[in-house]
Amino acid sequence: MHQGKCGCGAVTYRMKSDPIFVHCCHCKDCQIQTGSAFVLNAIVEADRVEIEGPVTQVTVPTPSGKGQLIHRCADCGVAVVSEYLVRLGKLRYVRVGTLDRPEKCPPDVHIFTKRKLPWVTLSDEVPVFEAFYSFKDIWPEESLARWDALFGN
Repeated sequence: MHQGKCGCGAVTYRMKSDPIFVHCCHCKDCQIQTGSAFVLNAIVEADRVEIEGPVTQVTVPTPSGKGQLIHRCADCGVAVVSEYLVRLGKLRYVRVGTLDRPEKCPPDVHIFTKRKLPWVTLSDEVPVFEAFYSFKDIWPEESLARWDALFGN
């Protein structure tokens, strides 16, 4: 189990399993929304994430046109979890930096590196994509099985 919290500690959460996969996204939207060079998102089934505390939700636009719902602490404003509405609310994207042990969820892939800031250096040990990628080409079988259980693809 992985646990985390917002900056002030008013919101806590638990991931009841390891993530399906961890994205390090370098797109401009993620840079703007986080105020950082990239975001690390641990992808996990929504029913495996329990959130406690005062949360507000805001929907921001996404390229899909469906939006991203960001769950933030109502007190300090730190984003802890998001949901891409194109995924029908079946997945949550846990902000790895808010985990108590973020080192336990290193990135499995770097995406949208076409927008990567030039001073960010990437390792050769993690796959890198200028845009997105095909899950079937990268994800391990266990992750694909968890995806199929949710979406039947």
